[in-house]
Amino acid sequence: MRKMIFRCIMLILMLLIGITQGQSQEQVPFKYVDALNFRMINKGFKDTETPFTRLPKILKDSVRPDLWNRGQCSSGLGIRFATDSKRVGIRYTMLWNTHMFHMADTGLKGTDLYILTDDNQWEYVNTNRPIGNEKKECEKIFVENLDGRMHEYLIYLPLYDGVTKMDIVVDSTATICMSKVDMPRSDKKVVMYGTSILQGGCSTRTGMVATNMIQRDLNCEVVNLGFSGEGKMDLCMARAMAGIEDADVFVVDPVPNCTEMMCDTLTYGFVSTLRKMRPDVPVVMVEGPIYSYAKYDSFFANYLPKKNAAFRRNYENLLKDGYTDIFYVTCEGLAGYDNEGTVDGIHFTDIGFRRYADKLIPVIRPLLER
Repeated sequence: MRKMIFRCIMLILMLLIGITQGQSQEQVPFKYVDALNFRMINKGFKDTETPFTRLPKILKDSVRPDLWNRGQCSSGLGIRFATDSKRVGIRYTMLWNTHMFHMADTGLKGTDLYILTDDNQWEYVNTNRPIGNEKKECEKIFVENLDGRMHEYLIYLPLYDGVTKMDIVVDSTATICMSKVDMPRSDKKVVMYGTSILQGGCSTRTGMVATNMIQRDLNCEVVNLGFSGEGKMDLCMARAMAGIEDADVFVVDPVPNCTEMMCDTLTYGFVSTLRKMRPDVPVVMVEGPIYSYAKYDSFFANYLPKKNAAFRRNYENLLKDGYTDIFYVTCEGLAGYDNEGTVDGIHFTDIGFRRYADKLIPVIRPLLER
């Protein structure tokens, strides 16, 4: 009987302590700290019109309006910081609050939180779920009841929307500061140029786009210059890419947005511009994927390989003309072999992005480390 009474008393005490701790944590107010106080990763150009956009201001009058518009998306950008807060969250204002029927809002305009584990691996924590209404403001506490130790964090920004303002949300009593660990390495950078697939269509969340996977796996910054419908090998884009002084590798993946004639007539000039302006930086050329329905649609079964063949001819001509340090990735297995790598026959699912990243990483890694 005494043991039972003692156990009841201990249970009540534990409940009271838990309630008190919960109340004390709830009573600690939040503070909102401008994300621009911390390191932004995967950004190619410093002179952008706003901090969260991807194209330099000088291109605004030189590119098509649609290309400029796609550059306002924050795809691939991330914020690195450290904090000992027991709660970590985000508050940001979207540029458009856009929506697409074939892509999850969590990837389209959400944000992902990753934590650096004790063995220096990035581990996913949580995603904010943008509210499906007219509001452009999002606020989300990713995680609560943390241990109060100083941890390193990474937040990935929206893939198909822009950001006008962003704050990191922590406990008012917490310390929040610049990241102490150089991950991703600030002295290694891959610049990737391409289409809607590269931009992130249709990843379910922002950390699952291929450029962000490659960034984590190779521990380097990866600049996402994917522009939905606008990866058409404009020479001004090649010149802009060449101007990224700390680039270590260029990846060129434009075929899905180009016709056979464009692949035939624009590829040589685009790649040779990169090689002439930056002879120290290798270029990786990536064929376009063969869409899943091309297996059954006779037109695309014939046309898509023709585009890739034109792209490859230019690669071979570049080599014949003495250009070096150009590498080629075929479309075989780019999104896998089971026709399950896409959302709509074209744009990748998360598993498609994983397969794409896994095919490119063995090509990029030795070029990055040499």
